[in-house]
Amino acid sequence: MPSIYREIEQLVAYGIQAGLLEEADKVFVRNRILAVLKLDDWEDDAGESKENADLPSILKNILDWAADHGLLAANTVTERDILDTEIMNCLLPRPSEVIRNFEQKYHTNPQAATEYFYHLSSASHYIREDRIKKNKQWKTMTPYGEIDITINLSKPEKDPKEIALLKDLPSSNYPECLLCKENEGYKGTLRHPARATHRIIPLTLNEEGWYLQYSPYVYYNEHCIVFRDQHIPMKISADTFSRLLDFTEQFPHYFLGSNADIPIVGGSILSHDHFQGGNYRFALEKAEEGEEVQLDGFPSVIVAPVKWPMSVIRVRGKKAEVAAVSTLIYQKWQKYSDPSVGIFSETDGVPHNTVTPIARRRGDLFEVDVVLRNNRTSAEHPDGIFHPHQQLHHIKKENIGLIEVMGLAVLPGRLESELSRLAAYLLAPPDGKENWQEDLLKHWDWYHSILKKYPDIDADNVGKILEDEVGKIFLAVLEDAGVFKQDEQGLAAFTNFIQLVTESRDDDEQYE
Repeated sequence: MPSIYREIEQLVAYGIQAGLLEEADKVFVRNRILAVLKLDDWEDDAGESKENADLPSILKNILDWAADHGLLAANTVTERDILDTEIMNCLLPRPSEVIRNFEQKYHTNPQAATEYFYHLSSASHYIREDRIKKNKQWKTMTPYGEIDITINLSKPEKDPKEIALLKDLPSSNYPECLLCKENEGYKGTLRHPARATHRIIPLTLNEEGWYLQYSPYVYYNEHCIVFRDQHIPMKISADTFSRLLDFTEQFPHYFLGSNADIPIVGGSILSHDHFQGGNYRFALEKAEEGEEVQLDGFPSVIVAPVKWPMSVIRVRGKKAEVAAVSTLIYQKWQKYSDPSVGIFSETDGVPHNTVTPIARRRGDLFEVDVVLRNNRTSAEHPDGIFHPHQQLHHIKKENIGLIEVMGLAVLPGRLESELSRLAAYLLAPPDGKENWQEDLLKHWDWYHSILKKYPDIDADNVGKILEDEVGKIFLAVLEDAGVFKQDEQGLAAFTNFIQLVTESRDDDEQYE
C-alpha cells in the first residue's frame, strides 16, 4: 500500500492546486490531517508524489490505511464518509471566510460568487462528483421538447453492518433535520450524514433570514438549496412568491422553485421550508406558450398557459406585479372546484389544491410558472388521482416533485439492472412467464408492448429503444400529475380557469 505520508502530501498538494488553501497553510493543514489520523510524526522521505492524482483515489488510499490501523470500527461506507469528510475539512476555510469571499465576489458579479461557492463545494468533496458520475442520464424528445432522464445511482445503499449497528445507536434530534443550519460542520453519525465540509451562505429574502447551499448529490448544474434559518414547515403563501422573486433579483442567472406544501404532491421534506434552484434550463422553461392574456390593473404582466403535460400558467412582467398576479392565481386555485373534470378543492374541510411555483428572469423581466397541483385520492387511485397511476409504477411511483415537474425524471436505481436484463429478454425472449426473473414481472405488459411496437430489435438499437420508451412512460407520469388533462374537455376547463383568474377579480380581495 502507498505510504500514508505520501498520500497526505498528495492531498495537501491537491488542496493547494484546487484553491482550497495557500502554500503558507501547508504545514498547518498537514498537522491537522495527522491529528485526525492519530499520527504524531512525519516522514519527509515518503517517496515521490504523483502529479494530478485524483481526489477519490487519494482519499480511498487514506481510508484503506485507516481501516487497516483500527480507525474505522466496521469500515462501512458511512464510517468512511465521516472520516474522509473530517480529513477534507482540514483543507477548508472557516465559514466566516467563505462568506466574506462570497460577498466580495458578489459585489463584483453575482455569477462569480456562485461559481466560487460551487467550486468550493465540489473541490472539498462535499459534492461527491465521483458518485454522481455513476448516475445514468439521457435525453428523450417528446412533443413538449427534450426532457431529461436520470437513474439515481449516486446514493450508496445501507451496509448490513450499519443496519446492525443502528439498533444500538441512541436517538438524537440534533440537527433537527437535514436542512437545518446546525448541519454546518457537523461530524455525522450512522443516522445523520457527515457535514464537516458543509458551508452555507446567509441571504435575506422577503426581509427574512435564509441560507444558500448546494445539494451534495446534484441532479443538474449548480443544483442549490435555499432554506429558512428556522425549522419552520413548508407553506405556500403570498410570501413564497416574494421570496422566489427576491432570489432571482439577487441571482439573475439562477432559477428558484418550491415544491408543493401538502402530502402526495409535495416534496420529501415538508418539515423545513426550503426551495431548490440552480443554473440550468429545463424543458419547462423552453416550452411554448399559448395565447397571452393581460390583466386589468397589472399593465406590465402577461399571463399564458404553457404547452406542457401538466397544468402550468406562466406570469411575466415587472417584479411586484408578477408577485401579485402569481398570488392571485394561487388563491383562486385554492378555492377552485370543477366536478366535470374531477377537481375538488377540499374534502370535509381538508384542502387539496396547492401549487408548485418556479421563478426565473427573462432579461429585465421576472417570470413565474405556477403549476397547479391537487392531492385528492380515490378508491381507484389510493396513491393519488393526480399522481402516477398504478400501470406506471413499474417505472415511477414516487412523488412528482419540483424537479420532475420541470422535466427531469429522477428514477430509482433498481432500473439500471432491470433495464439491462429487459434488454437481454428483448433480444432473446424467454419461453413463458415462469422463466422470467421475479423482479422483472412488473414490466411484463410493457415488455410485450415494446416487442409489438419494434419488430426489428437488435443489439445495436435495443438500448436506445428502452431509453425512448422510459421517456414516454415519464411523459405519461407527468400527464397523470396534471390536474387538467390533455384532452378537449380538460384543455377547455383549463382555459376557463385562466379566464376566471383574469376576469373575475374581487376588488376587495387581498393578494399580498
